[in-house]
Amino acid sequence: MTRVHYASFLDLKYKPKESDLICQFKIIPAKGYSFREVCSITAGESSVGTWTDLTTVNERMQKRIAPKVYWIDPRSHRCRIAYPVDLFELGNVSDIMSSIGGNIYGMKCVDGLLWEDVKLPKKIIKSFDGPRFGIRGIRSYLRVFKRPLVGTIVKPKVGLNEEEHARVAYEAWLGGCDIVKDDENLTSQSFNNFYVRVKKTLKRLREAERKTGEKKVYLANCTAPADEMVKRIKFVERCGGNYIMLDILTLGWSALQYARKVTKLPIHAHRAGHAMFDRSPNHGMKMEVVAQFARMVGVDTLHIGTAYGKMAGGREEVLHIEKEIEGQFTKQTQRYLSQKWYNVKPVLGVASGGVHPGIVPKIISLMGNDVVIQAGGGVHGHPDGTVSGARAMRQAVEAAMKKKNIKEFARSHVELKKAIEKWGL
Repeated sequence: MTRVHYASFLDLKYKPKESDLICQFKIIPAKGYSFREVCSITAGESSVGTWTDLTTVNERMQKRIAPKVYWIDPRSHRCRIAYPVDLFELGNVSDIMSSIGGNIYGMKCVDGLLWEDVKLPKKIIKSFDGPRFGIRGIRSYLRVFKRPLVGTIVKPKVGLNEEEHARVAYEAWLGGCDIVKDDENLTSQSFNNFYVRVKKTLKRLREAERKTGEKKVYLANCTAPADEMVKRIKFVERCGGNYIMLDILTLGWSALQYARKVTKLPIHAHRAGHAMFDRSPNHGMKMEVVAQFARMVGVDTLHIGTAYGKMAGGREEVLHIEKEIEGQFTKQTQRYLSQKWYNVKPVLGVASGGVHPGIVPKIISLMGNDVVIQAGGGVHGHPDGTVSGARAMRQAVEAAMKKKNIKEFARSHVELKKAIEKWGL
């Protein structure tokens, strides 16, 4: 009999290889289990281990693919596990997620298990497509190279018909928004058919481009069962659309990979559903991990939070996610793993959720210029309507870019002034 059960995976002398996939976990052991024991169980259950000795083991292969718990910090309840690259199928996110995010989360030995960070090796990264456009490609298409991009979501979330939806989008573009997107809730309901909506909205987009002299994009939500998703993507392409949107977590990783392969349009990733597993401080999977996998698969823009709006997520978390998706290298710290992205294009972060013109300078100060500042209610809730709300957003960006005090700048910009009067700073 060969011992392959859970005690086999703790090796604090192990030096990770460049080819290893490394994960950092925060682990809260259940009563009756030690921290070291549960660290080893986590490594085993997410790979080749099981609860007893086995008679069926290929010892040579076992040695080759067994992971190692190489670092532990009982005070912070954290450990790092190195998984050999051969443990996973290349080009298959679902396989990686099924292994690392699988059985171990249902084990009695853990009261809390939080997958905090991941370091992806070159061999795995290279097996995926990565973003087709990235930051530079999106900016080049829109011909906006320095300032933050301004976006909005058509509001209300659902309830408008196709004509009303297209009109709201048009008014937002007319006022200065670069980007208009469908809400994540809106797919193809009885009152708003996807195919009719896309035709009408793209017609108004072209009208807005003629009137403003600016390039505009429409993020059509193609989220649907995989076969229908592809039909919708291809319809957007045939209609002359310039962007698609997907709810990547509710859609699923495999469908996202498929979408990346079948379209040449940029992909906007909405993270609907993320807080079901990333909000707890002790259990689930952090948004940082989602963001890294999304970049590897190949989205071009991604919701990452604002630190100032209505959504949960503090400054440190938002900044770290932004560094992971927009940078080419992040250094290892006591809190985070390092990551090298080789030639994978950077993803443009989207700050959205409770955003209004008054907090735009704070967002830019925190996140820099490479960001989409996206406001829904903060545009359409303006006292003078959508056009004025979009103008106020552009004025707020202009104030920040010129390093002007936003309150003083608002004195000569009536739309911004009214927005601040309503929502404050």
